Amino acid sequence: MTRYKLILEYDGTDLIGWQANAQGPSVQSLLSDAIFQFCGERADIVAAGRTDAGVHALAMALHFDLEKDVEPDTVMAALNFYLNGGPVSVLFAERADENFHARFDCKKRRYKYIILNRRAPAVLDKNRVWWVPRLLDADAMRTAATKLVGNHDFTSFRAAECQSKSPVKTLDDVQIKTAGDEIILEFSAKSFLHHQVRNMVGTLVEIGLRKPYDIDEIFAKKNRAAAGPTAPPSGLYFVSAEY
Repeated sequence: MTRYKLILEYDGTDLIGWQANAQGPSVQSLLSDAIFQFCGERADIVAAGRTDAGVHALAMALHFDLEKDVEPDTVMAALNFYLNGGPVSVLFAERADENFHARFDCKKRRYKYIILNRRAPAVLDKNRVWWVPRLLDADAMRTAATKLVGNHDFTSFRAAECQSKSPVKTLDDVQIKTAGDEIILEFSAKSFLHHQVRNMVGTLVEIGLRKPYDIDEIFAKKNRAAAGPTAPPSGLYFVSAEY
């Protein structure tokens, strides 16, 4: 048995997310089918994170085991061949220690969210940004974002269907940058609650629109209704996993 670590890039626009189920194509199901076509094995694929429908990844880490010992470059080339130019691409493959676990060994996960802040709608970046036509106050968003950093009860930023045992998480860093018409928000933490990033982004956008949201009050209320709306999945990217 040989364990492999892979890094994937994918466009989540037409996918139901990471997790395989009967509702449609997922990252996991497409990769699983490619592995089966390559070597006839059904592998148990474990990723660093489980992205939702419409969410993208620049470098998603994962692991799986094969009965056969195959050169990593061969694995990468074969899987990309069977993925056949679809929304998933293998960027890197290597043999991993038999105890390596892509999810449990991950020390930090990074996400970014891209907002297109201009009057004209997105065309070239459609399904890859959140188009917000009203002018946002990026400085107000930055000031509010600093209050999100640290160890908090993120109940107000947690999806109702979140399965995490505790709403308490430590957000290591938030950066908000501007580049032309884009506002780019970057988040890093060991782990996140379901929809936490999108709910934080939705709240920060409300603040950028000068609506009366206060981060301290939102934390104190411990109620999802106290925070802003959930940002759409199109602007969210899983950036990297650190081990």
